Amino acid sequence: MDHAELTTEQVLNRDIPWETYMTTKLITGTCLQLLRRYDKRSESYRSQLLDDDGPAYVQVFVGILRDIFKEETVEYVLALIDEVLTANPKRARLFHDSSLVDKDIYEPFLRLLWKSNWFIQEKSCKILALIVRPKLQDGSSANGEASNSKRKITTIDDVLKGLVEWLCAQLKKPSHPSRGIPTAINCLATLLKEPVVRSSFVQLDGVKLLVPLISPASTQQSIQLLYETCLCVWLLSYYEPAIEYLATSRALPRLIEVVKSSTKEKVVRVVVLTLRNLLSKGTFGAQMVDLGLPQIVQSLKAQAWSDEDLLEGLNQLEEGLKDNIKKLSSFDKYKQEVLLGHLDWSPMHKDPIFWRENITNFEENDFQILRVLITILDTSSDPRALAVACFDISQFVQQHPAGRVVVTDLKAKERVMKLMDHESAEVTKNALLCIQRLFLGAKYASFLQA
Repeated sequence: MDHAELTTEQVLNRDIPWETYMTTKLITGTCLQLLRRYDKRSESYRSQLLDDDGPAYVQVFVGILRDIFKEETVEYVLALIDEVLTANPKRARLFHDSSLVDKDIYEPFLRLLWKSNWFIQEKSCKILALIVRPKLQDGSSANGEASNSKRKITTIDDVLKGLVEWLCAQLKKPSHPSRGIPTAINCLATLLKEPVVRSSFVQLDGVKLLVPLISPASTQQSIQLLYETCLCVWLLSYYEPAIEYLATSRALPRLIEVVKSSTKEKVVRVVVLTLRNLLSKGTFGAQMVDLGLPQIVQSLKAQAWSDEDLLEGLNQLEEGLKDNIKKLSSFDKYKQEVLLGHLDWSPMHKDPIFWRENITNFEENDFQILRVLITILDTSSDPRALAVACFDISQFVQQHPAGRVVVTDLKAKERVMKLMDHESAEVTKNALLCIQRLFLGAKYASFLQA
């Protein structure tokens, strides 16, 4: 059978010849007794054995993984350990019992991570992630861990380095086509809660490996992967060096695309909380305004969410974005007004200095703002927005050296002419002004003022 498709249940149905291993001195008589007492027993019976003598069983299991290399046996013991920790994750502390202080508990799992057998890799990853967390939470590090032993013992720092290296390798080139990346992300979503793991992940350039995975999802599996990826980014948004990496990547537009299109509450919540954390960092606030996040937040607030953290996050994000808009330059404010479609007669529209100083800014992104103004003529039903859009297009024609040519090329003339008989006098007046400036050209248009 393909090792990649093995299930824990299939592996645990095997009969392992423990007596043969004792005969060949690969396990001791005491090991054999413990294994006979434990193997193939009911869950409640095994649970009692672990409560009474847990560290002894840990020593037996780790000893087998260290000394026996037959894959069927290695798979079996990993499945046993996985079963122990899945039933009760608190049993991870058994691996750190004082009686095991001079035993190299981690080494077999670290070594097995790199076996060309997916079942063994996946179980080793899961077990390592579970057994290192109690140590990390206790604030342990490499210092002093091997003080009672003459030989070199694998330390927590060694484990972190090896485990995070393997996780990054999975994100780059997965060992299993469909399970490699989800397994790595699931593990990281747990481990990145620990500050020391964030540091190790950033040093290995792991942040950029997450960015391609931030993408709208539709199936149940892909939604879970997206959620756990965004959870990793949220955890990293508390760590300054990671934020610097995020700032130079495509993470922000991708997060905004996800929050705009996702209907899954847990995904929206984790992205909103991530954006809230990033809002005050570097140029993130200005970029969020640029990418139209204020409008998206308005739309999200209008939906019926039940999660209080999400609702609070949306309110905080909205307030923070308002503060950012206040700090923007006059053209940034103008751009925001146009992109949101909220056109009104704010002072800058009729301010000659604003147009003189900012006319070249309209060339950004292939005349993006001008194109949006022209789109508003087609799509808006608000007479005020239509009137202001006509006026601003006429200002562009008058102020920009190639204004008339650009606007004509973008087919604005036809759209403005349709508004000449609009029911609103304000719209017809500004549509007429725009047409006059288009037909007369800049040379004569300066005589026409609104």
